[in-house]
Amino acid sequence: MFREESSPVPVEEGEVYDVTIQDLARQGDGIARIEGFVVFVPGTKVGDEVRIKIERVLPKYGFASLVE
Repeated sequence: MFREESSPVPVEEGEVYDVTIQDLARQGDGIARIEGFVVFVPGTKVGDEVRIKIERVLPKYGFASLVE
């Protein structure tokens, strides 16, 4: 379930994905996982099924916004 350090990031900035929020971060942002890659989604809660747009990708995690 965990990603290998050498594997490529499975998301790209600007791409849109349909995800389910699986967890909450300490700051309250929702957490989705795409192929095991963690994506923080502000304004969501656990169980939300949402469409997101990837805004920023870092080596171990990314940030996304909700798509209306």
